[in-house]
Amino acid sequence: MERVGLKRVIDDKLTVLKRHLPYHESDHVLAMGFNVLCGGSRLEDLEQMRGNVTLLDALGATRFPDPTTAGDFTRRFAEKDVLVLMEAFNQVRPGIWELHRDLTRCRSRASGKQAAGQACFTEAVLDVDGTIAQTTGECKEGMGLSYKGIWGYGPLLISLANTREPLFLVNRPGNAASQSDAAVWLERAIELMKPCSERVCLRGDSAFSLTGEFDGWCARGIDFVFGYDTYPCLVRQGDALPEEAWVELERPAKHHVATNPRQRPARAKEEFVRAHGYRSMRLEGEQVAEFPYCPSKCGRDYRVIALRKAIKVEEDGKLFYEDGMVC
Repeated sequence: MERVGLKRVIDDKLTVLKRHLPYHESDHVLAMGFNVLCGGSRLEDLEQMRGNVTLLDALGATRFPDPTTAGDFTRRFAEKDVLVLMEAFNQVRPGIWELHRDLTRCRSRASGKQAAGQACFTEAVLDVDGTIAQTTGECKEGMGLSYKGIWGYGPLLISLANTREPLFLVNRPGNAASQSDAAVWLERAIELMKPCSERVCLRGDSAFSLTGEFDGWCARGIDFVFGYDTYPCLVRQGDALPEEAWVELERPAKHHVATNPRQRPARAKEEFVRAHGYRSMRLEGEQVAEFPYCPSKCGRDYRVIALRKAIKVEEDGKLFYEDGMVC
């Protein structure tokens, strides 16, 4: 932490403790990080690290906070303190990426390969998604009831796919929509990555197709790939395409068999479904096509890639086909 400057940044920006006897804010953050890396799942697991002399020597530490002391530190946190801590992490990330870039260059020169450009990334890919974090507590402030009937929170996560680093994690009530406040935090992620990458690409599912932001992102050179709901107008436009516009989609194999392939046994589940007359649906093939489309909140066309699925449906011995389209 000291080499990359994270300790100094945390202590300068984060003011949770009134007195530092003997721990600073960065000491608590580092201790909790090592607790997770060593397999700990609770603050009580810090007690095992405190008594492990070998671990303390390996980390160059003389002591670790007691679980009760660490608990007191976390209880002092307000929402603004969490945001300050995230910003402290993000402030030192570019320096770490530059070190990694320089190391990669040295390895490239040693192997006779051409060195990369000046930017840390050729293209930074930002993934955005929402999830549901369930809680069984009765007094958890800010929790809500999700659409799945689960009590808890609905955090928003923006991560850098290149390095699998979480850049922003924003807690929200469980009844918050996935895309709630996503545009604000995507802008902060873009500003973080712009100086470090030649290009920035945003990715997410259909909940994050924020059409009101498309023109602005496009004007700034921001790429984006989002899922899009199959609105009737899109389905009609896809159905109007000539058949030669559709190309067979070949997905890569999940794994490569290095030895001789084994003979698979009979599918017991499939036989059970057929014997009881249940409906079974099996994917027979996939085709892709593309066409331009201008959302209602945009002033220009965007490229839509449509996926058409040929689904074999069997029920009570009757066989028929259904086609589906996903944008």
